Amino acid sequence: MSHQPLVRLKNLHRTFMLGQTPVQALRGVDLTIHAGEFLAVWGPSGSGKSTLMNMVGLIDAPTSGKVEIDGHDVHTLSDDAITTFRGQHIGFVFQSFNLVPVLSALENVMLPLQIQGVDKVAARQRAQGALGDVGLADHAPARPDKLSGGQRQRVAIARALVVGPKLVIADVPIANLDSGNSAMVV
Repeated sequence: MSHQPLVRLKNLHRTFMLGQTPVQALRGVDLTIHAGEFLAVWGPSGSGKSTLMNMVGLIDAPTSGKVEIDGHDVHTLSDDAITTFRGQHIGFVFQSFNLVPVLSALENVMLPLQIQGVDKVAARQRAQGALGDVGLADHAPARPDKLSGGQRQRVAIARALVVGPKLVIADVPIANLDSGNSAMVV
């Protein structure tokens, strides 16, 4: 295990305005995660779980405090550099899947590779491998509306993993999977 943390949050705060009322979603969060660690965050609705995930995933910026990913103080980067960094280092599995409905399962998994500029043949091969890894090789041509909830979840997982991210952020990643598929995905 590396001595440098994969994720380091220092005195992280995030305040939102609800009308004229400030709402403190995060208050002084300190967190260190090393490569290879699994971390689960749970709590009641409104406790800041999604806000925390959005900070670590570089989707949102803190009101104050510091976010470091793999030794980089990411909020010193430009918006374009953050987008590139996120695409190369972070995989997301959203609770609502966020699959593109007009694309096949294979095309959905290819998408982050194509955004990174990977040529189509290599992207197709890697995406087919990722679908195979989650037990969906035979469903590559299917569009999301033709897949079950669990199958859509596994497509989303394959899409998150296909770029080989250092960090995977997952919002209820196995909620739609049976116990066998849950074990395979984990």
